[in-house]
Parts: sequence; C-alpha cells; structure tokens
Amino acid sequence: MLRRILCGVSAATLLLSAGAAMAQDFSAERISEEIRTISADDFLGRYPGTEGEKKTLDWLQARYEAMGMEPGGPNGQWLQPIDLKRYTPVADSASASWTGPDGTVHALQAGTDIILRAATNDGQARVKNAGLVFAGYGIHAPERSWDDYGDIDVRGKVVIVLSGEPTAEGVTERFNGAYPTAYNNGWYKADEAFRRGAVGIITLMPVAATDAGWLRMGQFNNRQRTLSPGAADLEFSGAINHDLGAQWAAAAGLDMATLSDTATGEFKAKALTGVTLSVAAAETIDTLRTHNLLARITGTEQPDETIVFSAHWDHVGVGSDHVSEVSTTTDNIYNGAWDNASGTVGILEMARQLKAAPAPKRTIVFAHMAAEEMGLLGAYGYVANPVYPLETTVADINIDMLPLSAPTRDLPIFGKGQNTLEDKLQVLAEAEGRYVTDDGQPEQGFYTRSDHFPFVRAGVPALMTWHGVDLDEGGTEVGKPAYDAKFRADYHKVSDEWSADWDLRSAVENLTLLYRLALDLANGDEWPTWKPTSEFGSTRALSDGARQ
Repeated sequence: MLRRILCGVSAATLLLSAGAAMAQDFSAERISEEIRTISADDFLGRYPGTEGEKKTLDWLQARYEAMGMEPGGPNGQWLQPIDLKRYTPVADSASASWTGPDGTVHALQAGTDIILRAATNDGQARVKNAGLVFAGYGIHAPERSWDDYGDIDVRGKVVIVLSGEPTAEGVTERFNGAYPTAYNNGWYKADEAFRRGAVGIITLMPVAATDAGWLRMGQFNNRQRTLSPGAADLEFSGAINHDLGAQWAAAAGLDMATLSDTATGEFKAKALTGVTLSVAAAETIDTLRTHNLLARITGTEQPDETIVFSAHWDHVGVGSDHVSEVSTTTDNIYNGAWDNASGTVGILEMARQLKAAPAPKRTIVFAHMAAEEMGLLGAYGYVANPVYPLETTVADINIDMLPLSAPTRDLPIFGKGQNTLEDKLQVLAEAEGRYVTDDGQPEQGFYTRSDHFPFVRAGVPALMTWHGVDLDEGGTEVGKPAYDAKFRADYHKVSDEWSADWDLRSAVENLTLLYRLALDLANGDEWPTWKPTSEFGSTRALSDGARQ
C-alpha cells in the first residue's frame, strides 16, 4: 500500500538521523488498558488536590519506576509542587471614582458602572488618581506592522483596551485570518500593559450600561478566580461599558471619532488628559497545592539540552463543584477517559518506547502537568519555575486527547504556521502518505488551550497534534461527522468514559511519528525556530546566546 512506503530523500535522512526510530512497538492494547485504569471511577475524576490526584500520581510514578526511568522533578524528586493562589472578592470592598479636569469627583458603583478584580499580588488594590490611556486593542506586534501604543508613556497609569484583535477587512490577514493570534487574549494585553509600567488594565466593552450581558458580568464578578503562575502583577483589572468610556473621553476633550479608528493599524494610544481614576478592592487568598510529575532520560552528550513531552493528568472531578461525594443514584464522576487519560497514557507509552531505544544525546523529559482544566496552571507553574532552563529547552511536544479513529491521511496540529517543528513533522508524515494541516476549528482557539501554550508564550517552540478526520477509508465524508459527533457527545461530560470499542490505530500512527520526531531532535544539534510571522519569535530571540 503506497500509504506505507517511505519516500523522499529528506524523509530518509530524517529517519536515519533518528537512529533506531523503527524499533518502536506502540501497543494499542496496552494504551487502551492503561486508559481504562486511570479513568476508572475510583480515580474520582482526577481533580487537583484530591485523593484522585494522589492515586493518579502514585500510579504514574510506579509505572516510571518499573521502566527504570529517572525522576525528573526538582532535587531528584518525581513531583514538582505547584501552589495555586485562589482569589475571592471581599464583599463590598470594591470602590472606584473618577475625577475630571475640573476637579469634580464622580463616584462609581462597583459591579454596575465598573467591574473590578484585585486577583494579583497580595489581593489588595489601591490606586489613587491614576491617569488614563486609551490604547486601542493594546497590541504591539512589530512582526505584523501593528503598534497601538506608539511612543506614549503609561508608567503609573491605567490602560484601557478593546477586547480581541482587529477584524476589519484588509487587516485580518495580519492576524492569521480566522485563527486568533495570541494578541486576541486578555492575558497578552495585561502582560503588555504591565511590561510598560501600567498599574491596571480596563477592558472597554462595546455595550451600554443597561445591556443585559453587562449587568450579568457584574452579578457574577464575585466568583473565585485562580491566578496563573507568572501572570502580570498589576494592581487590578477591570471592565467598563461604552457609556462610561464616552463620559471619560468627553471629559478629556476627545472626539469619539478619533478613538474609533482602531482597526486600520493607524491608531496610536491617546491619554485622557485631566481624567484620573481611583480604585480600591480586596480579595481573600487561599492556596491549592497540586503537583506536576516529571520523569527523564538523561542525554549522553548534551544533557543540558532538553526535549519535553507534556500532557495533563487532571480532569474535572466529581459533580458540579468538582469535589462532591460520589452519587449512589446517578453518574456524577467526570472520568475524563479521552480528556486526558488518553494523552497521559500516550506520554507514558512514548516514554516506554524511548526508554527502550538507544540513549539519546539530549535529555528527554516526560512532564505530566497538573490543573490544565483550571487554565493550564500546572504548565504555567512549570514555566514560571522551570526545572530545566527554558533557554535550552529544544521543544515541547504536547498530547491532549489521542485520536480515536481508524488511520487518517491528515495530521492536524494546533498553531499551524508558527514554527519549524511542523516542517519536520510534515516530512515524516509525507513518508507515510499523510499530510499536516491546521485543526480546522478556528472558532475554538485551540492553540491557546492546552499545556504546550505556556511554553509557547515563553518562546519555546512547541507542537501539538490533533484528531484527524480524513480517514484512509471513507475520507472526510465519514471521518468529520464521526469526530464531530464524538466531541459533542463526550467532551467534558460524564459520558467521557473508556470503551473497549475505541479504535486506537490513528493514535498509534501519530505516536509513532512523534517518536521519530523526538529521536531526530534528541540525537541532533538543531534548534527549532519560530517563523518570521510568529508573535513568539521575539521572546525566543532574547535567549539566543544560550543556544550558540
């Protein structure tokens, strides 16, 4: 069958450089049985900080010990502790007012006029008479010839931004068309404002003060929020409606027309001269301790250069609050067999195969990340306090939900067009009669939603493969509806349970290609790079000297 015939000089070179790449023996039966084990009811949905976490990590450690693997965590341990700060607003503690150029103070009703959170630092926000700057989308993207800030100084001020990224015809291609870039996200805007010295950030919502959606935002603003490790340490974040924004602009003598031309790339940030904002808010803090588990194979020649395989071990626990008692009458355990017992076991199986291969020149780390379902928090915790320097981390290869289908011709990845890892994968895929494509679901924003992404934000080239739909037999006409139905039926539902009927042949094919990619990286001296249009290349470039 042509699908299985290796072809092309570049493919042959890549496979030969990977040494014993063909010696692997990924087992669908073993993968299935291990998924069945850690997605069983007695693992209680694998929620961080519960008995389900302990049972999961004990099970993983035992498997790695049986392989003869080395502990890969800090100080020769298996576990990396991750302390997650959870913030809850203190009732009636939030207050705000603004002062106009004439000195008149205007009180604001927190939760109605303005929404405030102090979920950073010590949970105490105190800002007095800070100047305001409207920065459009709050985007500085030189690789896309876009700079909302210009040369304005925002140190000690509050930055006001629009949500999302430009969507006007003529500029969308600067921002990956239908696929959102990192600039679309609130964390990016907060990071950029903090980097420039701002004390707070406010999102301007394009709705009236009476809008039902706006009022709901205020009503639900008291929910507990968990801070991502390494997040921007602003005094506060918040949101205002269009009506209040218009009042501030008018008070500053600005024509709203000059503030609305934000989608062309010509706009530059403007100070709201004479208008200041005062804010106070308080939040209680409690800490949830969870753990990443890391194992490693130490490189024989370049041990300080690291390839990381990652997958999250956690799911969402039991019941709507994650920690309910197990029901005796209904199924309330979120077993998370597909998401992400499958990826967890995929990493374990990858480790098993790589351990059986000749020892690599570079170090390979197998990282089982905590609290992905809470916002990639275990991976963010690792990146904020890396066990292996990020500057000499060659790549992260992430697995989140193995494909459950017969073999496919397509090999989707998240973030296509970002870095050269996909080019290497394309060579390997072509040798098998397959092709690399994007994930086909731009509305999902998948690139920012799994554990590869904290590495990406830190500048480390990363790759995550996804579920193919172009079946060898039946094509997309059969494969796409089957995938869509499976995703709708089981994603984050109690029905996400192991089944003996799962077809793991596509999973084995993908794992085999990633195995070959890993050996090529681990036995070479190449450093994957970001492509010129990537928003993450400039971050990686800051540490170029460490990779000379």
